[in-house]
Amino acid sequence: MSAGANGSDVSTGRVRALGTPAVRTQGLWKVYEHDGIRVEAVRDVSLTIEQGEFVVLAGPSGSGKTTLLNVVGGLTRPSDGKVWIDGTDITALSERELARLRLEKLGFVFQAYNLLPVLTALENAEFTLLLRDVPPEERRERVEKLFERIGMTGLEDRRPGKLSGGQQQRVAVARAVVAEPSLVLADEPTANLDTATSTSLIDLMAELNREFGTTFVFATHDTRLMERARRVIRLVDGAIVDDTRRA
Repeated sequence: MSAGANGSDVSTGRVRALGTPAVRTQGLWKVYEHDGIRVEAVRDVSLTIEQGEFVVLAGPSGSGKTTLLNVVGGLTRPSDGKVWIDGTDITALSERELARLRLEKLGFVFQAYNLLPVLTALENAEFTLLLRDVPPEERRERVEKLFERIGMTGLEDRRPGKLSGGQQQRVAVARAVVAEPSLVLADEPTANLDTATSTSLIDLMAELNREFGTTFVFATHDTRLMERARRVIRLVDGAIVDDTRRA
C-alpha cells in the first residue's frame, strides 16, 4: 500500500485530510424513553480521536460504551450533539449518504458477529469488498491471505452455523479489516475467543494500525486489549470520567 503526500491511499482510494481528526464529537447525547422512564445512555460526550490512534472505551456494563460506539459509527442517531468522521458531519447526512460513508470509511466488529447465515466464511469476509466492486479474484486473494494470518485457512467454505463462536468472531474481524478502512469500530472483538486467538487478533489489529495508520476504537472489558491500547477512555453512566494516554 502506498500513500501520497496529500494523505491519499493509492491502492484503496482512501483520502484523509492531513490534520483532520478521525473522530470528533461535540455535546453528544443519546437518550431513550420508554413508559415514562428516561435513560441517558450517552451524556454530553465531547472528544477528539486523531488519525491513527488505538483507543479503548472502557467501563462497567451499562456505562454507554456500545451506545457511544454505535452513535459514532452512524448506526444510531444521537438525541443531541454532533459527530464528525474525517471532517464530515455525519449527523447532517441522509440515510443513503450515511450508508455510503460507512461503506467507504468504516469497518465494524459486532459482539453478535452479524454474519450472513447463507454465505460461507469467505463470502462473509469478502462482502464489503463485493459492495466496493473489487474484482472476484482480488477479493478471494485478500481474504485468503487474511484467513491464513488469523488461523481460518481450510474453513473458507463453512457457513456460520458450522463455525464455533470464536471462529465466527474471527470472520467478523476479517470482514471489518479486509477493505482497509480508515476507521474500525469494534464492540468486544475478542469476546468468546481463547487466549491464543485473542492475542493473534489483537496483534493483527495493532499491525494494521502501525502499517496503514488505521484508527481503531474498541469497546471492551478485555484487559489484554486495554494494555495494548495507547489511550483508554473510561465511561460511567454515559459520561467520560477519565481519558488516559500512554506513550
